[in-house]
Amino acid sequence: MPRRRTAAALAGAAVLATVLTPASVAAPASVPASASARPWPAPMPMPEPVMPAARQDQLTITVSTSPDGVAAPHTAPRGVRGGGAPTNRTHTLDCHPAGGSHPDALAACDAVDRASQGPHDPWRPVPADAMCAQIHGGPATARITGVWHGQRVDASFRRTDGCEIARWDALVPALPGPEEFVEELPAEPVK
Repeated sequence: MPRRRTAAALAGAAVLATVLTPASVAAPASVPASASARPWPAPMPMPEPVMPAARQDQLTITVSTSPDGVAAPHTAPRGVRGGGAPTNRTHTLDCHPAGGSHPDALAACDAVDRASQGPHDPWRPVPADAMCAQIHGGPATARITGVWHGQRVDASFRRTDGCEIARWDALVPALPGPEEFVEELPAEPVK
């Protein structure tokens, strides 16, 4: 009997060795169609990573020192830069990422971001029935057109009263500060 067990053990080892040879591991034998073995499922494709959509807000900012927004020859109030002649300046402002011809695009984009997240819509005009301080901030006007947060923008700005000045100042440095329009006037001599 011990011979039969030894012979059976050797036969089992031989079969096992034949099945696990490196050749059989490296290149699996084809399975006959009649076999009941199920093939492995195909690997699932990896989903594309979800990235936030690239957003680029683009604005064109035109600023004029003329009250009507047109740089036409006329006598400007004393102290307006440019020797009294009105001027127009136009800059492009690209945000997210910052760029364009604006002299300080990053700070300008930050100002527009802050203003658009504030309690007031920076693109909406001051309501006609708003109670505003009657102070005059100068003849400067501005127009901003383009796309901001996927919405079309076409807004006009001026510095004709306290509400309009506050609306303008919320967008500084996207719009120039008042110091960019008015030069220091010489002090009047004391008598």
